[in-house]
Amino acid sequence: MSTIEAEKPRTEVSPLLKLILELGPLMVFFFANSRGDWLASRFPVLAELGGPIFIATGLFMAATAAALIASWIMTRTLPIMPLVSGIVVFVFGALTLWLQNDTFIKMKPTIVNTLFGAILLGGLLFGKSLLGYVFHAAFKLDEEGWRKLTIRWGVFFLFLAVLNEIVWRSFSTDFWVAFKVWGTMPITILFTVAQMPLIMKHSLEQESAE
Repeated sequence: MSTIEAEKPRTEVSPLLKLILELGPLMVFFFANSRGDWLASRFPVLAELGGPIFIATGLFMAATAAALIASWIMTRTLPIMPLVSGIVVFVFGALTLWLQNDTFIKMKPTIVNTLFGAILLGGLLFGKSLLGYVFHAAFKLDEEGWRKLTIRWGVFFLFLAVLNEIVWRSFSTDFWVAFKVWGTMPITILFTVAQMPLIMKHSLEQESAE
């Protein structure tokens, strides 16, 4: 695949708004878990969900749904990653609340990251670089660039899956929740920035300019 072409024009949201839509549900999850008892005292209906982690899970599901709806209203499309992640949130969140077992919501990042890692690396086995479709890439790379970038992201997703398993199995629930917001996101941002030299090197637009 040499380029990623959009099938039809999409209304793009600003980077700041996109960041809010992506981080908003996580911030709600973090706040609700840390202030779960306070929320339960102010809104007794939330106490029916269980302890802080279960209140956080319920509000996380609601915030995720709100973010997806807002994205659809503004762009009339749903990006693949938030959509798949949202579906897993709803399924594993429902299991968490129904069975009163927080193991399910803790495994959600493992499932999502393993799924994306397997899809990206598996696609390469069939000669397909699916990264552009997953991220709705706004840039164009040559075939070698897409292959290298896909391998890197595929391995990175699997790394995040393993990291999540280590954290939730080895530390407290509060630590795991905090790590989702203040650990995973910075790691992902740093990894993304680190890919810029590769993107610039294999950019078709740069080659055209030369």
